[in-house]
Amino acid sequence: MSVLGRLMSWWMHLPPTETHDIVITRDIEVPMPDGVILLADHYAPRTGPKLPTLLIRSPYGRRSMGMMALPYAERGYQVLVQSCRGTAGSGGQFAYARNERDDGLATIEWVKQQGWFSGELATIGGSYLGFVQWAIAAEAGPELKAMVPQITTADFNHFRYQGGSFNLEAHLGWSTMMTTHAARGLTLRSQLAQLWQAGRLERAFRHLPPGEADQVVIHQPSQHYQNALLHGPEDDYWKPVDFSHRIAEVNTPVYLMGGWYDIFLDWQLKDYQALRAAGKQPYLLVGPWTHLSFSGGAMTVQEALAWLDTHVKGRPGRLHEAPVRLYIMGEDKWRDFADWPPPARSERWYLQPGGALAPTVPPDSEPDHYRYDPADPTPALGGNSLGSRKRMGPKDNRSLEARPDVLVYTSAVLEQDMEVIGPVTAELYVRSSLEHTDFFARLCVVEESGKSINLCDGILRLTPGSITPEPDGSLRISIEVWPTAYHFRKGQRIRVQVSSGAHPRFARNLGGGEPLATGTKLCVAEQTVYHDPLHPSAIVLPVLEPQR
Repeated sequence: MSVLGRLMSWWMHLPPTETHDIVITRDIEVPMPDGVILLADHYAPRTGPKLPTLLIRSPYGRRSMGMMALPYAERGYQVLVQSCRGTAGSGGQFAYARNERDDGLATIEWVKQQGWFSGELATIGGSYLGFVQWAIAAEAGPELKAMVPQITTADFNHFRYQGGSFNLEAHLGWSTMMTTHAARGLTLRSQLAQLWQAGRLERAFRHLPPGEADQVVIHQPSQHYQNALLHGPEDDYWKPVDFSHRIAEVNTPVYLMGGWYDIFLDWQLKDYQALRAAGKQPYLLVGPWTHLSFSGGAMTVQEALAWLDTHVKGRPGRLHEAPVRLYIMGEDKWRDFADWPPPARSERWYLQPGGALAPTVPPDSEPDHYRYDPADPTPALGGNSLGSRKRMGPKDNRSLEARPDVLVYTSAVLEQDMEVIGPVTAELYVRSSLEHTDFFARLCVVEESGKSINLCDGILRLTPGSITPEPDGSLRISIEVWPTAYHFRKGQRIRVQVSSGAHPRFARNLGGGEPLATGTKLCVAEQTVYHDPLHPSAIVLPVLEPQR
């Protein structure tokens, strides 16, 4: 343990340790009020005074959390790593996000009764490990001194549907994994099994009806996946897994950490804004990461330690003064801001005839057309996904843009640098031959080499009556293209893609309006995108004034 700790300290440039002599007590039984026993591992220095407790609750097993716990245990914290209900040997049955409030609060009450508890508590962790923090945040009591929710959100419901379109890749993959491996925990054996199942997962993405896709992967239904298909995002069934309405009640200092290509990005930024609207002053860090590349690396550990030392131990000094730290892609530098989003002017770049893009209203011109065939759905390539690495993060999009079902609009070469930081929106005038269809928009940077790199994107699912038609029958739609922070350089170009899907990241729209779980009929959509003075389709960019 000492050798590992020293290597991690060297690699991460962490502050000095207080000790390398850490004792791990494994499989501690923590009783819940209903009699279920949850298991936990306790990391603490062998000798010394009572230290603040850092609580990590995970559904993915405890052994793999050692590298996460060690840097904090060596720097003046004791760390309690607990397995969520029904996972890695803990009793009961795992149910997606539904027991984390009650079990988390009961665990805190248990911690408060332990002889080693100092009276100071903090929480940390990413993804599901971040959601469990939000589940208890409003009720944890004065002992909770600080939180560090990473790549996560307080709302574990609505993120499953972006723009009304179901996040198929993330939820089918995660749900089938948890169905088969949660009870024992995610071990090396289970991770190898996931690799073995990758081919079946790819076949399952295309299987119809989608309600049988889980059985293609693991030869049995996955209750988590079935519930996601059967209960839409506005169904009361999901109220117990959404704590966003309680954010204003959270008085604990919160440091949110996210990634520009993370599946939770937009929802996490909304959590930040909800805290600000409630008069709080959270900190925010957003780096160039995907969900899987956010690994608790050097910077995030350094920032978390500074946050914890400030708010738990009362040792300020290492925190940067500005509360928002963003990685500016393109410039490849970190920069601090007073708030999110930073002040910017809205600049409209209009779709033009001939595949052009310009900050001027388009002339009279004929619309563009493409054909979306769900039998050959427009594929996902890069972006804010969770699954195959080819469908996550920044990727060269030229192969995607060569497809006939993807429209591409590109600006002239930029004559000066341009900085886009904040939420991006696509306001399009469209028409479809079907009442049930999707529209997908993406912002890219075209490098001088010709590479087209995706920055952010969004999708919107249309249903009968969801958009009031314009007098001429066209539809004016607004797509949240999610936020980004990119420094376009002189000589580069701005590009916008318009299509009708990103499969299997999003479930393909079959076009017939059948229920998501049972649909099988494939209907081809003839799509139209307008660009003329009466239909000025545009991408709306938050442009910052040049730094002086």
